[in-house]
Formats: sequence, C-alpha cells, structure tokens
Amino acid sequence: MKARELAVAGALEFTPRVFDDERGLFVSPFQGDAFARAHDAPLFPVAQTNHSVSRRGVVRGVHYTLTPPGNAKYVYCARGAALDIVVDIRVGSPTFGKWDVVLMDQRHFRSMYFPVGVGHAFVALDDHTVMSYMLSEGYVPENELAIKALDPALGLPIPDDLGAPVLSARDTAAPTLAEARERGELPDYGRCLEIERAHAARREVAGR
Repeated sequence: MKARELAVAGALEFTPRVFDDERGLFVSPFQGDAFARAHDAPLFPVAQTNHSVSRRGVVRGVHYTLTPPGNAKYVYCARGAALDIVVDIRVGSPTFGKWDVVLMDQRHFRSMYFPVGVGHAFVALDDHTVMSYMLSEGYVPENELAIKALDPALGLPIPDDLGAPVLSARDTAAPTLAEARERGELPDYGRCLEIERAHAARREVAGR
C-alpha cells in the first residue's frame, strides 16, 4: 500500500494494491501496518462504522465534530466514484483554510485519513456511490457541525458538469468558514493534536 501526505497537515491518502482476475477483484482498503508507518501511530480505536449511498451530483459536507470530543475518520469509496475533500478548519494549524482532494472509486480503492478536527466533504460523481467510514467516536447529533461547501472563500473543487449541486437542508444553511470562526465554533489545532495522541495511547494499551 502506498501512502501520500496531503496539503492539510496530518491528512493522508492511501492507495492499496488491487488484485483482479476473471472472477472479479480483491483489495484491502485499510492495512494497519501501512497506516502505522505513515501516521507514526496505530489506528485510532474504532467506535463506529458508517455507510452512505449518494446519487450523482450530491455534495455532502463540509462536516466536522465539536472538539472535544473530536472525531478521526478513515474513508474509502466501495462503489461508484467521488471527489473526497479534506478541509483544514483547525484554528492555529499551519495549513488552516487549505484543502486537498482525492479521487476515490471502485477501480483504485484509494482511501483517506482525516485527523481530528478537520472538515470532510465529498462530491458523488456516479449514481449509487457508496462511501465507507471508520470513526473514532460514535454519532452524537449535537456534536455534529457543518460549514458551507459552496463557500466562495473556500473554493472547493465541485465540478460544473454535474448540474446544480444536491445538498441537504442542513448543509445549505451551514455557515461559511469565516462565520463559523467568528462564532467560536471551529476546533483548536493544539487541542486536536492532544486528542490524537490520546487515541494512540488508548490503542497501544488495548493492544497489549
């Protein structure tokens, strides 16, 4: 499995080897040893897995979790294709306001690690696009926040040829990055790093 650092500090892309033949294919989108080498720590303890299905043109996000508790994610596309986007919304981060994008699909099975505190969005390029997630924390509705994906100041790479983006009511009404910062809703970079270190310590203790 190949690993690549992204433009957002702490975010990583992984590309596994795909074994295919006349029967179909076999792939391991997550490999613990490769993650540990790239992240210099074991994977966070997984509290929940999620599975979403989206039609072409759907834009989900930019979503993030109130920090603390924060939430780390490991995401890949099991079917279809999507532009998966990480946005640095951690105040004090050396890459605050930057984003990066990974094309995920059912051919290459690239995956992405989202460190605690960053924002996550994706654009479905095909109908029936399936995204699969591992999360460090369970879902608590009041901890889940959003920033407007169509915020012009962010300039996220949402293709024009998909037609009008399809967003939820919550995502449509979400504040811009500047508005969320003014409200004091954005994660603090230093606190996010503390939570990530705590994840690593918990995982090491559990593995003994």
